[in-house]
Amino acid sequence: MSAFDEAAPTRPVKTEAASTRPEDEVDARPFDLGEPEARHAVLCLHGLTGTPYEVRSLGEAAAARGWRAVGPALPGHARSPEELARVSFDEWLGAARDAVEDLRRRHVTVMVAGLSMGGLLTLALASEQRAAAIAVIGTPLRLRPPIPQLVGIAKHFKPFLAKKGGSDIRDPAARARHPGYPVMPLASVHELVRLQRWVDRRLSGVRVPTLVAHGAHDGTAAPEDARVLNRRIAGSELLMLENSGHVVPVDHDGERLAGAVGGFFERSV
Repeated sequence: MSAFDEAAPTRPVKTEAASTRPEDEVDARPFDLGEPEARHAVLCLHGLTGTPYEVRSLGEAAAARGWRAVGPALPGHARSPEELARVSFDEWLGAARDAVEDLRRRHVTVMVAGLSMGGLLTLALASEQRAAAIAVIGTPLRLRPPIPQLVGIAKHFKPFLAKKGGSDIRDPAARARHPGYPVMPLASVHELVRLQRWVDRRLSGVRVPTLVAHGAHDGTAAPEDARVLNRRIAGSELLMLENSGHVVPVDHDGERLAGAVGGFFERSV
């Protein structure tokens, strides 16, 4: 377990669903699944204001293939929105680099799968030749205007925005039990914009096998961003998930996505 996981929850997180049934509790903790001495390993990176839970199904699919799968909590997550608002994109990127390098010291092949902001970090790692293959899901190359132009100023006047309607997930039950911060720090959105610009300048350096997956009904990251990535990354494969929103791994197409990512990595190593 890396240093940036130390503040992660020590027990499953109860979500805001009205019911208190056991299935309404999810394990949002960092995970380390599969064989510690496996030849192959997969690093799974969650999105902004999310938790490792939202990429756990990808880790479970990797572990089922006899690999190791690690899902850390990125800096500012598993703490509070106020603490997240103080984290820069350099800290997210530094944590991702530390995690992948730790795996590269222990395993012959390391692949990375990332959701949303985690997808941007995955592209960054690939551009630095730190991954043998990658899968990026719901990755936002740019936010809709006028957010990129105004967020740097707006964050000083309105630090947090409430997430109306919960996470961008079409499955109502999955949306009700999905853990994460109930608000979005605008300072973190500003850092996301900075990360997007950083990654955009380095996309030409991504030369590893790449699966680009995206929910067809994604209202957070435009599906067109997936098509742009597919065009800009030579040899990449595009997978559109017709029944899902932004957080595909826990949505209607979650099982299909997990199988597709596992199969893609299996073909790539």
